[in-house]
Amino acid sequence: MKLKLLCMASAMMLVAGVASAQVKIGVSLSATGPAASLGIPEKNTVALLPKTIGGQSVQYIVLDDATDTTTAVKNMRKLISEDHVDAVLGSTVTPNSLAMVDVAAETQTPMISMAAGAAIVEPVDAKRAWSFKTPQNDILMATAIAKHMADNGVKTVAFIGFSDAYGEGWYKEFQKAADLNKIKIVANERFNRADTSVTGQALKIMGANPDAVLIAGSGTPAALPQRTLKERGYKGKMYQTHGVANNDFLRVCGKDCEGTYLPAGPLLVVDQLPADNPVKKSAAAYKAIYEKAYGAGSISTFGGHAWDAGLLLQTAIPVALKKAKPGTAEFRAALREALENVKNMPGTAGIFNMSAKDHNGLDQRSRVMVQIVGGKWKLAN
Repeated sequence: MKLKLLCMASAMMLVAGVASAQVKIGVSLSATGPAASLGIPEKNTVALLPKTIGGQSVQYIVLDDATDTTTAVKNMRKLISEDHVDAVLGSTVTPNSLAMVDVAAETQTPMISMAAGAAIVEPVDAKRAWSFKTPQNDILMATAIAKHMADNGVKTVAFIGFSDAYGEGWYKEFQKAADLNKIKIVANERFNRADTSVTGQALKIMGANPDAVLIAGSGTPAALPQRTLKERGYKGKMYQTHGVANNDFLRVCGKDCEGTYLPAGPLLVVDQLPADNPVKKSAAAYKAIYEKAYGAGSISTFGGHAWDAGLLLQTAIPVALKKAKPGTAEFRAALREALENVKNMPGTAGIFNMSAKDHNGLDQRSRVMVQIVGGKWKLAN
């Protein structure tokens, strides 16, 4: 009996030791595949996140989902069941993140996505109660585009987007914004992230003769429709989404993207922001840290999304530690609650104010209109 009691006590001590050892954060991002130009700066940024938060050591376990939905889900299940993480950051793209939402709810593990799709966090129901995200919601950016179009005389627009959740989500939100600004959508086309030709779609758009074209893609694949339309002689205004706000897109699209407009997070043009911009200080701080590590001009808003996820954890983990020990269901629940109550946190994308009904927490301070001029990002008037 004494031996049995000693064994039980040892086991309990071992469990307690594991529970209090450290905070484990799982990361699944798209470092390879079509979204690699977005996932690589995110991976680079995770390497810069603090290894100690609230006096507790933090371990980041990083996996590549290769821009594949199935792999993203496998990664998340591995991180939760084998590595016993307290939270997961990821994924880079909307389809992967949407698939991970179900696992987050099933296992009651907080998840902070670095993808833009509003469906990742809206509505905040039982399934999405465990999901948060750092990029701006589509509707916030769609209204900025539609207003800019209306202010510049655009009456008709053609839409071409990814044939996945990102493209569908953007069309849904842009349609609302276009209607409010009395802009008619005259074409609605789709393409795959890995496509090498969109000639058929471009010809349909040309036939509709729109005043402007909105391309709802992300990363370097979003350059393909624009290059094709330019080759076919399209002369109207061109718009992209904040999904292309990195220098790899500029490199791939080249001169074909000259003059293009897009909404973006303040980080993209942080040096051009007025001194009183509420995001300038926090965005500039991240830029300095990132470029010190990876070189001048290497900054990306997508890395900024990972940095903001890290800032959310730095705000929430100390609060959760007061209620429970890492490695326990109680800690995960406390961490979820703390994330939901983050207030007035300045990041690279904006000022975050989470709530039980809003797991993104960004407002109009998180967007600026940008134009590509001379192969560079320029803050638009």
